[in-house]
Amino acid sequence: MTPDDAYANLEEAVRINDPSADIGALRRAYEFAAEAHHEQKRASGEPYIVHPIATAATLADMSLPLPIVIAGILHDVPEDTPRTLAEIETAFGADVAKLVAGVTKLGKIKYRGIERYIENLRKMFLAMAEDVRVVVIKFADRLHNLETLYAIPPKKQYRVALESLEIYAPIANRLGMGEMKGRLEDAAFKYVLPKEYEWTRNLVETSERQRHGYLEKIMGLARHDLLDAKLDLLDIHGRAKYLYSTYRKLLKHDRNIARIYDLMAVRVIVPTVADCYAALGIIHGRWTPLKGRIKDYMAQPKPNGYRSLHTTVFCEDGEIVEFQIRTPEMHQAAEYGIAAHWAYAEIGKKESSAISSSFDWVTQLADIQQELKDKKAYLHSLEDLKIDVFHDRIFVFTPRGDVLDLPEDSTPVDFAYSIHTEIGNTCTSAKVNDEVVALETTLKSGDIVEIITDKHRKGPNPDWLKFVKTHHAKSKIRQYARAGIAAWIKGVIPKLK
Repeated sequence: MTPDDAYANLEEAVRINDPSADIGALRRAYEFAAEAHHEQKRASGEPYIVHPIATAATLADMSLPLPIVIAGILHDVPEDTPRTLAEIETAFGADVAKLVAGVTKLGKIKYRGIERYIENLRKMFLAMAEDVRVVVIKFADRLHNLETLYAIPPKKQYRVALESLEIYAPIANRLGMGEMKGRLEDAAFKYVLPKEYEWTRNLVETSERQRHGYLEKIMGLARHDLLDAKLDLLDIHGRAKYLYSTYRKLLKHDRNIARIYDLMAVRVIVPTVADCYAALGIIHGRWTPLKGRIKDYMAQPKPNGYRSLHTTVFCEDGEIVEFQIRTPEMHQAAEYGIAAHWAYAEIGKKESSAISSSFDWVTQLADIQQELKDKKAYLHSLEDLKIDVFHDRIFVFTPRGDVLDLPEDSTPVDFAYSIHTEIGNTCTSAKVNDEVVALETTLKSGDIVEIITDKHRKGPNPDWLKFVKTHHAKSKIRQYARAGIAAWIKGVIPKLK
């Protein structure tokens, strides 16, 4: 496909998503980038302009506003060509220039090894806090780079792919961008763990071939029941699970694919929340649900904003199938996460800032970057940061019903510190679901946690460091311990004199 053909496809995608879009501005951006990159080639031998068009096409497929798509076309211009940010601002406006500048800051890293990793993390976190849209463009850029990794040396292939698995995909997950997370992971998986990738792919393909006809039959029965009940069924379709997430589940289940209940999943899209609950009742009217496998992420959304109803049922011949029921808005949000906020309308600085601020963890991460400017301190805290940002999340409740978002395997002490440092410092015991538990107890999503404090308690127990998970809890316990040692030394030295 020629660059002009690729651009024509991009233009068509933009027209479909937004018939009122300024196609003239899009074409000017393409011509500007094509002229700037005109003599450049990629490692694959293709004209360089193919890459920014592919980046922009991914953004257009997410129904993102035109300024973000245009920034995708222009994202490599200031770094790789003689054309400047000032020229971009003159031609395309301040907002596009700001986005391109943000992506440029995430560009080349001069470090190697662990320092490269640290610097990439630091830059990603700061960019997110400043403008989340920049990171979404970077995801699209990285996705196309992963899809064309075959053209670069094996050592670099592995580094780029591993970084994508360890940094990019987990951040996409935290931003609720399920489709982007899955695509980044699968594109990287084959280079990081090639043998495991082939094994998983063959296993899944065999399973899907065997069960394809069965799933079509189940969807037909569900469609009949839902329409017979006069429900306005917008869509029902099978959902293929991404390979890397399947591989991780296989590792948890002794590599037994029969134990992964959501490998075969059906998505049901209906207009309203009331219709979602009605559809759930209709599905349960035909098939028996598995105990403990009904999950209401509408009443209790996941920490990354994911909303849906899930139920796993025994279908014909005893086969197990998961149904995911949601509205179109919930489906859009599940696929594109924070980017879905921009899908239907233009967004200015004010709105962008408001969206960023709704993700408190982004702001907290930016604060941590400022606290840990010293590389040794950053390295020391790296594992804590990775747990805080990249681990799966749980949501737990205060007795008043407030929801707290914590990393998986957090304890009541992590919960106490997430409410307030003073509550953590004076914590003496905890109740989980009205039962007194040990402070090192692992919490689960949906737990109701009550912290019992003693205002006369002098401070946290240093032994808590053995089991707490969050960066905040660890830093506050260490801080108190250091203050105690300093006070003890201050008291002892005069006596020695």
